Amino acid sequence: MKNSLSEPSLKSATRSTEARGSRFVRSCLRLPVDRTPIWLLRQAGRYMPEYMAVRKHHSLLDICRTPEIAAEVTITAAERLGVDAAIIFADLLLPFTPMGLEFEFLAGEGPVVHAPIRSVEQVRALRTDRVDELGYVARAIEKVAAHFSAPRTDGDQLGIIGFCGAPFTLASYMIEGGSSRNYIETKKLMYGDGAAWSLLMDKLITVLAGFAEQQVEAGADVIQIFDSWAGALGVTDYRQYCLAPTQELVSRVQALGVPVIYFGVDTASLLSTMRGTGADVIGLDWRIPLDAGWKAVGEGCGVQGNLDPIALFAPHEVLEARVREILDAAGGRPGHIFNLGHGIVPGTPVENVIQVVEWVKEYGAQ
Repeated sequence: MKNSLSEPSLKSATRSTEARGSRFVRSCLRLPVDRTPIWLLRQAGRYMPEYMAVRKHHSLLDICRTPEIAAEVTITAAERLGVDAAIIFADLLLPFTPMGLEFEFLAGEGPVVHAPIRSVEQVRALRTDRVDELGYVARAIEKVAAHFSAPRTDGDQLGIIGFCGAPFTLASYMIEGGSSRNYIETKKLMYGDGAAWSLLMDKLITVLAGFAEQQVEAGADVIQIFDSWAGALGVTDYRQYCLAPTQELVSRVQALGVPVIYFGVDTASLLSTMRGTGADVIGLDWRIPLDAGWKAVGEGCGVQGNLDPIALFAPHEVLEARVREILDAAGGRPGHIFNLGHGIVPGTPVENVIQVVEWVKEYGAQ
């Protein structure tokens, strides 16, 4: 990575400085805002006709690796929904390719890694010197940041979110060869080969920190770190095998000058321990009430969440009640970002998603 800002990076840094006053970034920093900001996990996805029209002609990886299309998908979703932040359209597994680990998406199976990592020799073979090959994500962010460079009609600046996976979750995909229910191979290596696990964590941190740096230089105001599978760990294992690498990655990203959101699924039992990562905001899923989750996280940290994404299928009176319940539990405290407890699923009525955004804008005054 460059030691000094190039001309495009200088423009991005200027925009990032301006965005510090945005509703979304201020909430990440637990500063007062006029109302609760909202964005939604997988807000650009298969529930949206505009996205499905693009998918007719392009694979998921083609979209991710083509900056013009990734930016278009990102922008379209943010504008259609009227949210306060746009998360760049990408995939957690993109860093695998420059590390020398090939993968693909198979219909009905999701991501498949063809040569899963099961030994220290395979870990040693992973590359950390080709992060620049991920530059297409940064170029997409530059396009999104340029599109949203002007303040919106309400005077606020739309936030730009970059993201990456967390070390444990990416290691799980590498070792299992895809998604898993029990993470047997991951835990076998984690428990049984400390040298391989430690080296894998170090290599992932190196690549992910470089990837995040590219995104921040391109104009990302915030980085969200997805630890999608951390909920598979008990508290002791999380502390022993996951916390320190995640804390190191969070620290490196924050050193770039941006807040970090750390998100996992089914992590209610881990929340107080996850606070030890030092992240500015902890994502909550829907399995714990927001006020209880915030209490578990503790003071000095924001929270994001936590509407059940399946509630988006509910009748309006039920859905509105769930939105109000979350806002009431937050109590107008600085540091709450309204979101789902996981991503929007295919088939979700777009009009219900838009209605949730409108309710949060109406009821979320602080």
